Amino acid sequence: MKRRTLGKKIISLARKFPVISIAGPRQSGKTTLARTIFKTHNYVNLEDPDERAMALNDPRGFIRRFTGGVILDEVQKALDLLSYLQGIVDADDSPGRFILTGSQQFQLLHKVGQTLAGRAAVVNLLPFTLSELCDQESLDPYNFDLPSGMGKEPPFNLETILFQGFYPRIHDKRIDARDWLSSYYRTYVERDVRDIINIGNLDAFQRFLMLCAGRAGQLLNLSSLASDCGISHTTARQWLSVLQAGFITLLLPPHYANFSKRIIKSPKLYFIDSGLLCYLLKMREPSDFLFHPLKGSIFENFVVSELYKTFCHIGETPPLYFWRDRTGHEVDIIIDTGKKLIPVEIKAGETVSESFYQGLKYYMSLGKNISQTGVVVYGGEKYYERKPFLLRAWFQCS
Repeated sequence: MKRRTLGKKIISLARKFPVISIAGPRQSGKTTLARTIFKTHNYVNLEDPDERAMALNDPRGFIRRFTGGVILDEVQKALDLLSYLQGIVDADDSPGRFILTGSQQFQLLHKVGQTLAGRAAVVNLLPFTLSELCDQESLDPYNFDLPSGMGKEPPFNLETILFQGFYPRIHDKRIDARDWLSSYYRTYVERDVRDIINIGNLDAFQRFLMLCAGRAGQLLNLSSLASDCGISHTTARQWLSVLQAGFITLLLPPHYANFSKRIIKSPKLYFIDSGLLCYLLKMREPSDFLFHPLKGSIFENFVVSELYKTFCHIGETPPLYFWRDRTGHEVDIIIDTGKKLIPVEIKAGETVSESFYQGLKYYMSLGKNISQTGVVVYGGEKYYERKPFLLRAWFQCS
């Protein structure tokens, strides 16, 4: 098993909280990580019909079976259990006693917040980061603007890893990426994610997903998306929330000093996994990326996703934004560390040109709290320090 960065955070939290909730999409490695860390805990998979029936019909008897710690896998299948855990934890709040895993973010977080507030720590485990896949130490994303050296090149090229994506099973079992992603799409995206709010029209939902893939890296325009899909604006908003709840997509908000504007203004749309994005874009082999009309958007999606996963895997809410002004100046990512704003530009090209720096130069001239080092992540394989800029190769973003 490859080492997961989130493991350190979970071990630390398990010394303080009686309940640890590990959320994330199916097949992201939640069960493997939980069972590796908590080797002496009992384990129950609530996908098992018999276990689920007992948990639903006799929750007190179900919980009483376990004298020590227990891992409750896919706990969203029996969320009412959490109401009974509240009383048990209040009577005995031994740290690390209950480990919950689940693949439906909104339902699980709502129930945990409702019944176990102050008693549970919540973390998200997403597919591998590039550094995890390559068995390397993760970069500190809060210091993304500090020199870090070249690092070790991965044993695969950019187009291959973008096409394969980062779900563990593809790499652990050496499964053909297209075959696995096709199965994953049909069993998880079409079935489990769609069932969160009982979406009945499968054809419209499939069309909605394809349209979202075609808009990856773009400003979210729900009215246009709804119109192109033939659904209402309200339905489009609900379906996008479903994709977020299922850890399929993420939204990157704009950065404003005024916090209310960050909520009101349109975010940019991305997918958590580049492999699933490539599958939805009908790419059939890695080399398709090199000539794809959305090559720049796919690469941008990859870098945003890597930084997003890196923050999640140290147990942090990703402080990631984009910036754009009224005159057309923009920066792809702003990392808001609280002390400074780190601007990051993303370029799919392999040849460095002066145009890589233009957006960064303008943004860095605007004033206080902005890092004195701008970062470019590009499609090449060399590392450069050209003050006041760092150029990171594509494999140096996590």
